[in-house]
Amino acid sequence: MEKTIVLLHGFGEDNSIFDSILPTLRENYTVIVPNFPGSGELVKHHWLPKEQSIEWLADWVADFLQENKLRKVAMLGHSMGGYITLAFAEKYPEQLSAFGLLHSTAFADSEVKKETRLKAVLFMKKKGGFTFLKTAIPGLFATGFANKSPGLIDDLIQKAKSFETKTLIAYYEAMLHRPDRTAVLRNAQVPVLIIAGEEDPAVPLKDQLQQAAFPPVCHFFTLKQVGHMGMLEDPSGFLKAIVSFIQANG
Repeated sequence: MEKTIVLLHGFGEDNSIFDSILPTLRENYTVIVPNFPGSGELVKHHWLPKEQSIEWLADWVADFLQENKLRKVAMLGHSMGGYITLAFAEKYPEQLSAFGLLHSTAFADSEVKKETRLKAVLFMKKKGGFTFLKTAIPGLFATGFANKSPGLIDDLIQKAKSFETKTLIAYYEAMLHRPDRTAVLRNAQVPVLIIAGEEDPAVPLKDQLQQAAFPPVCHFFTLKQVGHMGMLEDPSGFLKAIVSFIQANG
């Protein structure tokens, strides 16, 4: 039976963030890459207060899989998508053959990080979501890559214009209030993949190394000279880590 991989995008992204690795992955696997409500073709989603949580987004993914008759998948989430993957693994473990965190963490935000997120929400309310993304996106990359690839970063910034401010605020509120889910890693009954960027400014390598010790079975990969965006900064290394993990576990 062909293995099915579900890739979940992060904040300020849509499913096209994985475009560089999809052709190779799809040579051997079924790969599903949904857009969350508010992203991509779902950009006009009308947000209700009850929907602004990581748990609601995990339930949305569960409904999406059911609608598409997908029962057992390997779910890999980038950044915010990793938070949603963990919430999914907590509530629907029987639907996973494996799961992974791609530049993401099971730790809750520190008080300092929560304060930073609150300031970001206020900024977006005053200045707009695009203004926030325009300043935030360049800082996600390792310095060396950012200096060499201004065109790629500018393309991401231009794409960010499609997001409505209310959507970005909803995502940020969801991330801000998520709980610690390190227990999900400790209690994982399936293999776990962790991909870390050596120079990730959003999820420090030391935190990644710490959480890698939690799952009973963990495959850990560090991408050298990479920040928070391994699929763009080192697509071959990012892809190699995923393929190695899926081949071993699926």
